[in-house]
Amino acid sequence: MYLLGVRIDNLSMQEVLEKIRGFLNDGRQHYIVTPNPEILILAQKDKEFREILNNADLSIADGVGLVRASRMLGEPLKERVTGIDLIPGIMNYESGIRNKVFLLGGRNGVAEKIAAQWPAVVGFSEETDGMELFARIRQCQPDILLVALGAPRQEKWIAENLAKVPSVKVAIGVGGAFDFLSGKIRRAPVFMQKMGLEWFWRLILQPWRVGRIFNAVIIFPSMILREKIKASK
Repeated sequence: MYLLGVRIDNLSMQEVLEKIRGFLNDGRQHYIVTPNPEILILAQKDKEFREILNNADLSIADGVGLVRASRMLGEPLKERVTGIDLIPGIMNYESGIRNKVFLLGGRNGVAEKIAAQWPAVVGFSEETDGMELFARIRQCQPDILLVALGAPRQEKWIAENLAKVPSVKVAIGVGGAFDFLSGKIRRAPVFMQKMGLEWFWRLILQPWRVGRIFNAVIIFPSMILREKIKASK
């Protein structure tokens, strides 16, 4: 389905992991995007970014707002698939994915902390450009590249640079997931996740995000409502 002109694949977490296993074994390079309400708003004003999102091999709903919007528009998504949940699935042997992972981005040592926790991680870098970076990635020969630079920078980085690291079969833009996985930021309690109130938890922990949260919980639903009204006419 499409939300505000951006394609979203209607898949469960298990189906996403199965798709990734297929991507890792077909001999080609793929990239995955994880749209949330903020990303969809950014895509309205950035044609290049919107095209990158729509040309992705997989586009998964990383945001409860997208699930609610899909229901409002009569095309309900199966479930929310967050980057925070997907990464452990990729690096956990129980998922059936046994490949080498490189972490790119993050700040203040968060990637290093994750690397210490997960044997699948073969390298990491907070630096995002320069010949040394690409030489390092090629030396590590990762199969999966997780890029945590925030949108739209991470998606544009992948579109521009994926071909420079030929061992990578799957690249994923994961936003701020490294902060949560490293323990730098506590994730909302499960009951708040189920109620779709993670935005409120983020507001408590990071009040400086108020503008971004306003976009996600006020501006985005209003845009979806206008879309619904337009479609009904």
